Parts: sequence; structure tokens; C-alpha cells
Amino acid sequence: MTATAVPEFVVVALSARALVTSACRDGRSVAALDLFADTDTSAMADPCLTLPSRQLRIPAAALRRALAAPVLSRLPLVYGAGFEDRPELLTALARGRPVIGNRAETVARLKDPFAFAALLADLGIPHPEVAAAPPAVSRGWLMKRAGASGGAHIRPAVSRLPAGHYAQRRMDGRPVSLLFLADGRCVLPVGFSRQWVAPAPGQPYRYGGAVGPMPAFGGNAAAMAAAMIDAVSRIAAAVGLVGLNSADFLVGPAGWCLLEINPRPGATLDLFDRPPMPSLFGLHLAACAGSLPAKLPPLTGCRAAMVVYCAVPTLLQDDFCWPDWTADRPRTPARIPAGAPLCTVIAEAAGMTEARRLAGQRARELYVHLALAEAA
Repeated sequence: MTATAVPEFVVVALSARALVTSACRDGRSVAALDLFADTDTSAMADPCLTLPSRQLRIPAAALRRALAAPVLSRLPLVYGAGFEDRPELLTALARGRPVIGNRAETVARLKDPFAFAALLADLGIPHPEVAAAPPAVSRGWLMKRAGASGGAHIRPAVSRLPAGHYAQRRMDGRPVSLLFLADGRCVLPVGFSRQWVAPAPGQPYRYGGAVGPMPAFGGNAAAMAAAMIDAVSRIAAAVGLVGLNSADFLVGPAGWCLLEINPRPGATLDLFDRPPMPSLFGLHLAACAGSLPAKLPPLTGCRAAMVVYCAVPTLLQDDFCWPDWTADRPRTPARIPAGAPLCTVIAEAAGMTEARRLAGQRARELYVHLALAEAA
């Protein structure tokens, strides 16, 4: 996007970079509002504004003030992560402009853990048991914050849950995510990916990254993948899902269960938004308008996207040079606290194992690069 281009859309999310990148692939001019205004987002979106927040939560008042600016006041709004626990904010925003994505009522139904569990029970879809509080012996249960994302909020359950939290029975299996398009009736799978955690003190399930697409399934795995896609299709038809969404599963030798639906574009955009795949931003707009392509082109190779967290407080000098395989690059100079995300590392390889291994190698190189820069 050039500095003189008039934005067609405003993208709002906790981090808007992946959606903005995809919009640029689609030839769109966009503005962006998020919590970081990273340098790579700012290079593509104009204006690119920071929403001040002490927590990883979109501040409603600051968002409304920013959207009232003349250049943004009438623009259609495309939202990403950050509204799962704020459906009332989506409703308020839709009074003054088109909001592209799932309706606030759909988000509310899917992100209310008890309404979602009831929906899955009605549809006969396997899912973990949920409760307002764990049983007296809470071992084998997790506590989660309703509407949260990123995994940092998930912990072993305690006898008394904090406000806004619920208990979910712990299940066995490996985390697998399905990115898909929906038009309110049908779904079109984009691809499966595998996720992993980056444990930290007090945050055993903090999101670490994802790699995909997973290779073509065969035998029993093919039947399992078809069953997971069918489950998502029935949910989409039941609640009228539209646009780009993702579904998180646990998959193990005994079968699979569905953990949650994320009713908006999510973290795995980085894995799939690359040639020959059309821009997922463009596909999201079309799907929200009720149009799905007949099919999608297969991707070659695999891509991993790994979140790099600061192990210690880190000072980024103004002249810090980011490797070209990084994304979500903070403005410099900056002091990043311990435990906070530093950036995202991207790696491509022929297979999933190789891509994840390369991402890890690059993350280690980045830590060395940071240590040398601080020592200089």
C-alpha cells in the first residue's frame, strides 16, 4: 500500500499483521488498529494505529475514538482475534458501519462454553465435558477463561475458579487445527495444521506455534479427517458461520474431540496464505458475502510459524536489524518484558518436521543475535 492510497477497509485485531499482509496480497488498501502497530504492519497499512492496553484485550473506548477519525469513520471493518469475549462490542460497531465477519450472536453462542457444549451435544459431536466448577477432586480438569485465546489463560483447575472462568475435563491427544471457509450453509476446508505449546511458569499451555498443511490423510486417518470436517460443516449450518474460521481438535489413538471454534480468521493464516493459494483476505470477504470457490489449489511444502517469547527483559536498540524470516517486528527502541512475545519466526521446508525444526533453529539464532546486540 502506498502512503497516498485511500483505505478500503479497516482491520481490527489483537494483532492485525497477518490479515493486513493477506489484504495486500489481494491488492487491497487497508488501515489497521491493533495493540502493537508493529513495523511490518505499519509498512503495509495506512494509517496503522496502536490501541493502548495493559492487557491483551482490545480497549473498547480507545477503539471507538480511533474509528471516529474522518479517514476511518465510514470504512467497513474486518475483525480478527480479540472479539471472542466482546460480542456486545461487535454489535455496537455494526450500528455505524458494515462489520465483515460472523454476527455478534454467532460469536456469543460459540464462545459461551456451556452454549457451545450444548450445541455439540445436540449435534452428536465429541467434546470435553465442561462445568461451572470442577468436582471436589479437580485432578484431570483444566480451567479456562471464557472467550480467551492464545492458551496462556489455561491452567490446571483449582477448587474455586476466578470470575469469568470455567472448568473443562482434560482430554488426551495432540492439538490439530482446521482452517476453513464457510458461506452460512456449507464449508470448504483450507487445510489442517498441527499446533504446539511454549510452556512458561504458570502458563503450561501458552501458544507456541503451528505448522502445516498436514499431508494428505490415508486409511483410518482419512476417515477421521472426514469426520472432523463433517462436524464443522454441521456446526456451520446450525449457527450460520461465514468467512474464514478455524476449529481446534485433540486427536489421539482413541479418536478425536472438538475443543472450540474460532469464528474469525486466526493464527494459521501465515501457514496457508501463500501462492498458489488465493489471498485468504479476499476469500474471507467473498465467503462473508455468501460465495465459496469450487475448490482451492493444493499448497506445496510446509510452513511453520513460531512465536518467540522473551526469556528475560530485552532491550531492542533503534538500529536492531531484523532477519527477513521474522514477522510482527516491534517498533524500536523498545524494552520487551520477560515472558512477552518478541516476534514471529517463519520457516518453510518440504515437510512438517523439517519446517518446525528450521523455525526452532531460527528462533535460537535470533536469541544469539539479540544477546550480541545487547552486548555491543
